[in-house]
Amino acid sequence: MTAPGPRPVRTSPARRRTPRPGGRLAWPIAAVAAIALALLVLPLVSLVLRAPWADLPRLLARESVLQALVLSFGTALAATALCLVLGVPLAAVLARASGWPSLPRRLLRAAVTVPLVLPPVVGGIALLQFLGRRGVVGGLLDDRFGITVPFTTGAVVIAQVFVALPFLVFAVEGALRTADRRTELAAATLGASRWQVFRHVTLPLVAPGVAAGAVLCFSRALGEFGATITFAGSLPGVTRTLPIASYLAMQSDPDEAIALALLLLAVSIAVLIGLRDRWLPGVRG
Repeated sequence: MTAPGPRPVRTSPARRRTPRPGGRLAWPIAAVAAIALALLVLPLVSLVLRAPWADLPRLLARESVLQALVLSFGTALAATALCLVLGVPLAAVLARASGWPSLPRRLLRAAVTVPLVLPPVVGGIALLQFLGRRGVVGGLLDDRFGITVPFTTGAVVIAQVFVALPFLVFAVEGALRTADRRTELAAATLGASRWQVFRHVTLPLVAPGVAAGAVLCFSRALGEFGATITFAGSLPGVTRTLPIASYLAMQSDPDEAIALALLLLAVSIAVLIGLRDRWLPGVRG
């Protein structure tokens, strides 16, 4: 007589219906997500559909558009270069601030984050109070050296740096946090100074993060509007950038405004394609 085998384990119907991770969502969630996606995508699609494609070359070849184009790209490149000089050391301080007391560390991160959430117009007003002819520092520059910062091309660069610097800082900070520090420690053990380690070891390790941050910074500087028009004004060929020219064109020539908006949209899409998965790693930390 053979011994009875083990009884098969029966799965209850409720257990069999347990959804797997990554399965289908409930239809109300999917519907709301579709509405959110449509809210983000459909305005841009409408911009493309209403664009005067036949007249686009003529519109973009206008002297006012070319002036704004050259000024925008020139100031955005200058702002990106300045952000690289200022932002990489600041990102290094943020990345190595884990050993600081909680309050100074949080205040430092808050100071870097504020321009991301501050209305750009408020940033422009703050810059006026700082560097304006009656500002805290601008008054001294004007009285002692005759230097006026607002409503100049330099003011455009400063406004762009103010709003774009956090993008570079957080991108580089994320790269620094995830970098393997064993190479740095090995270089220090071999007698390299801190500056040599940072220049020859750390920077090459985080170069992709620096590049991603620079691209994000350039894109944000190119699209800056509120702080620029408040702090630098709208002087043709001096401070009138592409976003400002597009805004002003809506009042007189909507087709030109759409053409400029398409140009800025194309730059933004190119930035996203170039970044791929490199968004803002520092913000996630």
